[in-house]
Amino acid sequence: MIKKAIIPAAGFGTRGLPMTKVLPKEMLPIGGRPAIDYIVEEAVNAGIEQILMIVSRTKNLIVDYYDRSLELEAFLEQQNKQHLLNTLELPKVKIYYMRQFYPKGLGHAVSLAKDFIGNDPFAILLPDEIYLSTIKNPTKELIDAYTHYDKNVIALQQVDEEHLKSYGVIQVEKKEKERIYKISDIVEKPESNPPSNLAVTGRYILKPDIFSCLEQTKPGVGSEVQLTDAIKLMLQSEPAYGIEVASERFDIAKEADYIKLVQKVYTKQQGGGGIQ
Repeated sequence: MIKKAIIPAAGFGTRGLPMTKVLPKEMLPIGGRPAIDYIVEEAVNAGIEQILMIVSRTKNLIVDYYDRSLELEAFLEQQNKQHLLNTLELPKVKIYYMRQFYPKGLGHAVSLAKDFIGNDPFAILLPDEIYLSTIKNPTKELIDAYTHYDKNVIALQQVDEEHLKSYGVIQVEKKEKERIYKISDIVEKPESNPPSNLAVTGRYILKPDIFSCLEQTKPGVGSEVQLTDAIKLMLQSEPAYGIEVASERFDIAKEADYIKLVQKVYTKQQGGGGIQ
């Protein structure tokens, strides 16, 4: 079973400037909660028991959010405001933190978790990508596929060709079944001739072999260590599968996506709809 997860949250959030100069994008409000809380909830509901958050020194708000405020709790208890006390309950998961001192890319951030992960397969959940579903938890969907195939599993989404240059894009070896593909190659941000229209999105289930591949991976696009490049290297010896997850995905670093997500969550809250 997959019990550990990494949430890399150390980036500068440049797509959200100037607001993200002072407010981490992971703390953007959605339905009365910060965005990262939806990621943690997704992980917990998928059976994750330990989370390592990779943060930078500008992300102390995240650490504070998952800490107790004894003064506030005492005040609310004194005022007999139990309904507000309930909102402060921390998620039932162990959360650890590690700092990424230099912005060297997603691959570098993941590599910092080597000792935390040990020899266990694990999940990676990118905090700027939020999935809404009333059908199935996206991380659980990947975990189920990993359990079935015993291979690395990556979340996919069909993307219009003109936008593929912003993603890692897979080459399909064969289609296993509806929405599930065996991957033969992966290309980070192809400028032309993308191998498919299936883009890698923000959820992964990987074996610990990825760490040796990350050690061999040199800086690529943007002079950063790309996780996609390490996965490409791992494909030489370890097959991987991709799944078009049955959830609607929102990239909160894009203003239009963020506004749409806020509206959808508000509508669901008003109507009592569930979010996985």
